[in-house]
Amino acid sequence: MNLVFIIGSGRCGSTLVHEIVSRHEDFGFISNIEDNFPSLNKMGKWNNYLYRTAAGNFTTKGKLRFAPSEAYQLISREVSPIYANSCRDLLASDVTPWLDKRFRRFFEERNNAQGRPYFLHKYTGWSRIGFFSTIFPDAKFIHIVRDGRAVANSWLQMPWWGGYRGPENWLWGPLPPDLQEEWQASDYSFPGLAAIGWKILMESFHQAEASLQPERYLKMRYEDVLADPRVSFEHMLKFIGVEWSQSFDAHFSRQVFRTDRSRAYERDLNPAQLSIIENSLGSLLAKYKYQ
Repeated sequence: MNLVFIIGSGRCGSTLVHEIVSRHEDFGFISNIEDNFPSLNKMGKWNNYLYRTAAGNFTTKGKLRFAPSEAYQLISREVSPIYANSCRDLLASDVTPWLDKRFRRFFEERNNAQGRPYFLHKYTGWSRIGFFSTIFPDAKFIHIVRDGRAVANSWLQMPWWGGYRGPENWLWGPLPPDLQEEWQASDYSFPGLAAIGWKILMESFHQAEASLQPERYLKMRYEDVLADPRVSFEHMLKFIGVEWSQSFDAHFSRQVFRTDRSRAYERDLNPAQLSIIENSLGSLLAKYKYQ
């Protein structure tokens, strides 16, 4: 099974990448239909075909649509809630023989049913690289990175973020002492907490990615994808080992890439709030060449 994971912090542009690559005829994937209505289209046998027809033309997030899914509900039901609800990153040491068997069966059954050369899956939040690379030692990972200011700003607008109830109630567990002190120093700023959350997740990626060889791990900035989509997706397909086909080109040529939200944080946050975020993320922003 040629398994490819598209990963990122959440609100990082990974959905756009996932949905575009899934239009290539060589990829199987899990759809939102299986995630929400598992008795329909079981194993997603026709997912790729349906997605490349009119059924996949309307993929606006938050609306009724047919599109690739992170499948949090489905995997939590059929495999384990560890996939969706862990308070820390998932590591190689978290893989039990029971989990290994269930995750392998879950993806292999769908891969066999859909009969495509590659199986594509996206998830966000914790890196989970150590966990999934242990279960699937040949899997490849494409990590989409977005400006932490944009991610933090977007999180503040999401109903699932949970930070407004404090870090003891959000998705990523309690803050370590140094980050607790940082949040306190910001007068418990919620934009500051969102920035800390991005920093925590990025650290999980940095710690895990060192275990992967270059041929298994590709990191791309979302802003670069928007700036030159054709070159970026050619690079991703080449990394996976897939040719740019005529059918995929027809879908790609109709794709609209919007850049109007790339610096929305400058409009959505006031200068003091943005300053708190930038003070928190200064070294990380510099690492990824964000000015």
